[in-house]
Amino acid sequence: MNVSNQIHPTPEQAKAFFSGEEDGPMCMVNLLKFKDKATYADGSEPELSGRDAYLRYGAGVQACLAAVGGKARFSGMVTDLMLGEVEELWDMVAIAEYPSRAAMLEMVQSAEYQAITKHRDAGLAGQLNIRTKAIG
Repeated sequence: MNVSNQIHPTPEQAKAFFSGEEDGPMCMVNLLKFKDKATYADGSEPELSGRDAYLRYGAGVQACLAAVGGKARFSGMVTDLMLGEVEELWDMVAIAEYPSRAAMLEMVQSAEYQAITKHRDAGLAGQLNIRTKAIG
């Protein structure tokens, strides 16, 4: 299995995802890898950890989720691996619930969300976003 962490989807990935079949509520599983030190575009806060920069984003994204009818379901630091094998573990797992793809798109396009993405970009080395649906 080849795994490639990214910070942003390519335009093709975003178009394919948001034009996919609308089939109701979903959860997005986020596997997050942090930079050792945050790297803000303006060079500010060079001593801030990537984790702390991302946690600023996490605090701000709560209101953005709520504004579109979503909610944070879980977040926690990865501590160790019981089964399987990977070259390097992710640092954190976060799960967000959205009522629909359209709601997620509305959120990521909102001015409020765009204002906090600087913290996400400063803190993340990469991530995987995995869309999930409840069974039954």
